[in-house]
Amino acid sequence: MAGAFLFARSGPIARPEPPGPLPSFEQLPTFRHQRSGQSHWNQQNAAGSRLAISQGRDRLAMGGSLARLRRDRECMSSAESSLQPHGQTPLREDGVGGVHPVGSQSRQEPNAAIQRPQGARPKAAVKKAVIEIKNSEDCLRTILDTIPTQAWSLRPDGNIDYFNQRWHDYTGISRAEVFRCRREGEAEGQVAVTDLAPVVVHPDDAPSAAKWRQEILSAAKPGQFELRLRRYDGEYRWFMLRIEPLCDERGNVVRWYGTNTDIEDLKRAEAKLRQDEQELRGIVDAISQAIVVLGPDGRGLYANPPLLDYTGLTMEQLLAPDTRGNPAFFHPEDWARMRDERRQGLSREVPFEIEWRVRRKDGEYRWFLVRYNPLRDELGRILRWYASGTDIDDRKRAEERMRNENLALREEVDRASMFEEIVGSSPALQRVLAQVSKVANTDSTVLILGETGTGKELIARAIHKRSRRSTRAFIGVNCAAVPPSLIASELFGHEKGAFTGALQRRLGRFEAANGGTLFLDEIGDLPAETQIALLRVLQEREIERVGGSQPVPTDVRVLAATNRDLEAALEGGSFREDLYYRLNVFPIRIPPLRERVDDIPVLVEYLVERYAKKAGKCISNIKKETLELFQTYDWPGNVRELQNVIERAVVLSEGETFSIEDSWLKGEPPPPSNRIARQVTTLAEGEKKLIEAALAASHGRISGPSGAASKLGIPRQTLESKIKALQIDRLSFRVR
Repeated sequence: MAGAFLFARSGPIARPEPPGPLPSFEQLPTFRHQRSGQSHWNQQNAAGSRLAISQGRDRLAMGGSLARLRRDRECMSSAESSLQPHGQTPLREDGVGGVHPVGSQSRQEPNAAIQRPQGARPKAAVKKAVIEIKNSEDCLRTILDTIPTQAWSLRPDGNIDYFNQRWHDYTGISRAEVFRCRREGEAEGQVAVTDLAPVVVHPDDAPSAAKWRQEILSAAKPGQFELRLRRYDGEYRWFMLRIEPLCDERGNVVRWYGTNTDIEDLKRAEAKLRQDEQELRGIVDAISQAIVVLGPDGRGLYANPPLLDYTGLTMEQLLAPDTRGNPAFFHPEDWARMRDERRQGLSREVPFEIEWRVRRKDGEYRWFLVRYNPLRDELGRILRWYASGTDIDDRKRAEERMRNENLALREEVDRASMFEEIVGSSPALQRVLAQVSKVANTDSTVLILGETGTGKELIARAIHKRSRRSTRAFIGVNCAAVPPSLIASELFGHEKGAFTGALQRRLGRFEAANGGTLFLDEIGDLPAETQIALLRVLQEREIERVGGSQPVPTDVRVLAATNRDLEAALEGGSFREDLYYRLNVFPIRIPPLRERVDDIPVLVEYLVERYAKKAGKCISNIKKETLELFQTYDWPGNVRELQNVIERAVVLSEGETFSIEDSWLKGEPPPPSNRIARQVTTLAEGEKKLIEAALAASHGRISGPSGAASKLGIPRQTLESKIKALQIDRLSFRVR
């Protein structure tokens, strides 16, 4: 019986007998032999009976199913009937393992007398087989009582048939006490589940017990449900009850089998999980940011109260798209862009962020920065997307205001600064402007040549303003003003610890001008080692920071300018020939002011108005003699010298007419001093004279091929220390 329960399969199919008391020999079929008139023992039948007993014993020893057990017992019962001596009372089982003579209740036909052989050996064999069957049944029942679950069976009508020992140990109810729970009027041993429910089932779960009796038993199909069962100490624990019907070949239920599985720990874990979920949801709801939970496909699942309060929508309204396909609280202008960016971000399955405008409940749209983060399982599959929105409307407005202010400031600078406007209409200048218009829309490297003060940076800015990079940065570097030891760091940047004093990483001018234009003024004074690095940047379009090992891509247009004769520098070896050809892709030569005589009146008028406004004066007239003097002067300092002369004249002017003294432009030497030159008497005075002479020849420049240090043949650092020790003012030697 226990084996039948252990090996029963689900589904309404023919199954072995359910667990319960073994049927008696009276209830088992017997072989009936017709009288043949023979008075002797049929040896052939006896041998067949013994073979059936032996096969049944072997099957029981192998732990076969109860279906086979029943068939074997039928065969052995028939064999027993065959082996009974004539005139002796056959044996039967009383249901509890005893063997007794069959009384008057045994069903025997009056004419069914069978001749039996004399002797006790067949009778002993039958008794031994019965004992072995009983032992096998006890073994199977022990297995059923030992398995770590509560097992039970019901009759087809739902009355209790059997509980295993695990059930009795848990409830503390014995088998005798179970059958005392029957209702009044029921036969002894007929106990319904509903009779036992008030004793072991939690009162709150009693309706569930009645429900399964009505639904499952009436439908004759498997089922399961959960309820709480009372333990022997009074504690209730949750169990999962599963029930399966055993049907015969015609589909009629002959037994119900069920198990009770303790799920108390699972229930407590679920309760703890629900509590944690509620706490987490409370935390999410308390966050001031707008939070939305999305499915793996991006479909909205949940929105926290701050977002609902901001939009003034319900959960259903907020998560359901409108008829046009876009959520009702997005700005219409942002939906198309946001939809594409969102689709691409979800397909990449990595965190991403989008900026869009969300409508407030009062109808106003505000900017939000929405960050998407995925939640993955242990296999890396996305379970949820969490989107959090941060209000950045104030930042957006500040950025817009700053852009407008920068635009207005740039326009003002363009109008006020001479370096943002080109003044003049002479043929020489028009040729330059034509070249600027042609090369501006390209990314070609431009080399601007011209004397000092001709406005090389002005032309470089004009090229940048008319190029596709006009909205990006324009950064200028004077290569002669940066010490040779620092020029590489200035242009390419350096890593932390690259040299003494490099306390942190610093981006160079190339990285700062990425996407824009870099203007390298005085390119002819670039040190030889830096020329090599610049050549690599122009060829490979990538830089390498000082002290770094990784190349950094860069997108910069290079404009270079110099007042030196680079062809002479090539012959002298101070400038690399390959770098020169890289820079000289599109050369532009700016004419000196002496070749633009027709532009001088226009320049004078522009500069007088500018400096008069700056000084707070009103100058409306310019002397004709002054203009003629300006046009006849050679202007070695070009426009810069003209600018300085006009600024000085405006400061000294006292009326509304602009004029200058003739001596300012004649270049006459100062009158000789009446002092007698004192001879040099000390070494320090001699060094001072030599250094001053070198500074005068180099126009105050110390480093570089044409600097004072190169002329004196001493290192730059040595010359600087001597200038400091001798208290020489090197600024006084610069060209004004």
